[in-house]
Amino acid sequence: MNTTKYWPKRALILSRAFSITRTPSPTFPLKHVTKANFDSALAELRSHVRASDFVAIDMEMTGVTSAPWRESFEFDRFDIRYIKVKDSAEKFAVLQFGVCPFRWDSLKQSFIAHPHNFFVFSRQEIPLDGPSHEFLCQTASMDFLAKYQFDFNVCIHEGVSYLSRQQEDEARKRLKSLYGDQSMNPSHDLREIMDLPLVQVADVLFTERMKKRLSEWRDELLQHRVRGPQDQGASNDLNQQFQTVFFKMRPALSLNGFTSHQLSLIQMVTRKHFKDLAYVRFNGESSSQELVVYTDSESDKDKLVEEVKNEHYRKAEMKINAAVGFRHVIDLLSSENKLIVGHNCILDIAHIHSKFLGPLPLNAEEFVSCVHNYFPNIIDTKILLNADYTLQLRMKRSGTSLSSAFSLLCPEIAHGFKSKVLSSQPCIKVEVHVDDMRSSDWNSGAKHEAGYDAFMTGCVFAQACSHLGIDFQPHSPSENLAQNEKLLKHMNLLYLSWINGDIINLRTGKQTEDLLGSNTVRKWFSKILFENFVLIWGFPSQLKPSVIREYICKTLGPTSVISIYRMDRTAVFVQFSKAELVSDFLILKETLEQSNDAISVLHPLSQLLEGGNTCAASYETYKQICASPVSKVMFADQAEAVGIKWKT
Repeated sequence: MNTTKYWPKRALILSRAFSITRTPSPTFPLKHVTKANFDSALAELRSHVRASDFVAIDMEMTGVTSAPWRESFEFDRFDIRYIKVKDSAEKFAVLQFGVCPFRWDSLKQSFIAHPHNFFVFSRQEIPLDGPSHEFLCQTASMDFLAKYQFDFNVCIHEGVSYLSRQQEDEARKRLKSLYGDQSMNPSHDLREIMDLPLVQVADVLFTERMKKRLSEWRDELLQHRVRGPQDQGASNDLNQQFQTVFFKMRPALSLNGFTSHQLSLIQMVTRKHFKDLAYVRFNGESSSQELVVYTDSESDKDKLVEEVKNEHYRKAEMKINAAVGFRHVIDLLSSENKLIVGHNCILDIAHIHSKFLGPLPLNAEEFVSCVHNYFPNIIDTKILLNADYTLQLRMKRSGTSLSSAFSLLCPEIAHGFKSKVLSSQPCIKVEVHVDDMRSSDWNSGAKHEAGYDAFMTGCVFAQACSHLGIDFQPHSPSENLAQNEKLLKHMNLLYLSWINGDIINLRTGKQTEDLLGSNTVRKWFSKILFENFVLIWGFPSQLKPSVIREYICKTLGPTSVISIYRMDRTAVFVQFSKAELVSDFLILKETLEQSNDAISVLHPLSQLLEGGNTCAASYETYKQICASPVSKVMFADQAEAVGIKWKT
């Protein structure tokens, strides 16, 4: 199978300095991995990761937010930002996972990259507790993937499945429990059942016929011990319901064409009336086989049962190992303790935890502790791009999206020409190796394919390191890039929210605000005092935030409201100038709702309370609503679904 996919040729001739032109090679080499070539690709990836200096990752998902109000807002507190990331990782699926190891080649003075594009799709390949895996699809995200020619058929039909570590542990515990109980009394058959009541006449007749048939078959065996199954063709029924075979060097009667109820009756007859016969169910490659096996003695019968049990256990273990699937890649990245590089990757890391480790913890502190345990060295290129003032100025011109950073910092790799802006800063060279292909000259790859995006992330990281003064020239394979002094202060810091620069420290689980980039972003916003907030929802749909602000200011004073934030058409956040105004507003609202006099009707807040469905609460209620696994589209519906119905 050819695992290197070549993208459609693009006619692209780009001008270089001094009017020199060149045409890059038409394709970007990318290793596409499905379940058909997963084992061989994993073996190759293992060697590449072990030899690498760092590994860049990226993902494509079925969505980002399950409701408009679950977007990251300026007024979201640190703990709520994590709750929203957690909700996204739990509700949406990963369809592609890009892994790109980078190794510095001192002879070529360039990085060697091995981009891998894994198609991932979760299936229930072994019995697990609960229903099969479910996930949400956000139409904007699916349309976005389709726009970039994502192959959904390959993903669904050929994508590599997986088990999280927790799912694997639970499957192995069930397996040990199942076979551990059977080993307590190995003389019992593997499918031990209680005696079935013979109520129906048909059951009575059937059991008698089976008793006679088994007795005849056993007697014939004892009379002709030297004859093999080929000599007993005459004893096989014409309809092939009974067929003499050998099973583990013992004569056996294969049972075919019976219902599950009939097989249970045969099992009962065998156990009650034939001490030298054992009823066995043997799971083959594609189907199971029901057998009645002749044994020479009670010890031989116990030995047979133990052999079958061990074989069942071994095959069940093999199924679990196979079902682990793509999780082997995550285990590889964790065990090799390599530097993991992502771009704005807090959601990627949350998906890794949710899909491949276990359920996400309830709070950010536990989350980062677990992540840091499995991946002690993580770099977010978004952090690096805001850690250097010169880089910041350049990023402001084009934005800090991955594609913008790649085009700006790595123009020779991205487009095949040298940027005049960065002429003073040498461009890090990168050569791509995929299978037997070696390439350092190509057209732009397929953006938003996880493998290519991981490649772009690694290139941006390498170039950002160069801007920070990290010299790869003397670098040797024995050196650990994760221990580089110039990188350490930027390591294990992730943007929990890019909107206002919230950074989470994976070492401590605490919020960090002292980075250059963080302060630069935060100066855009005034300080938010969460104790000054009131959440209002369920008001008449025609009311706009500016009108709501006007009503409140007429009541509590023109300077009472600092700002008002619209969540959706059913809910707003009001930030008061003083904390005591929060209680004043809630008390006044409750008083007006309980009064029906003329003054109440003419009060400025009456139109806000019209309809009797307007609710208001403090900021902590917002956290409670966000923490619910329920996701209604409108916030007012969400609050009702969570069970929060009080008016104040």
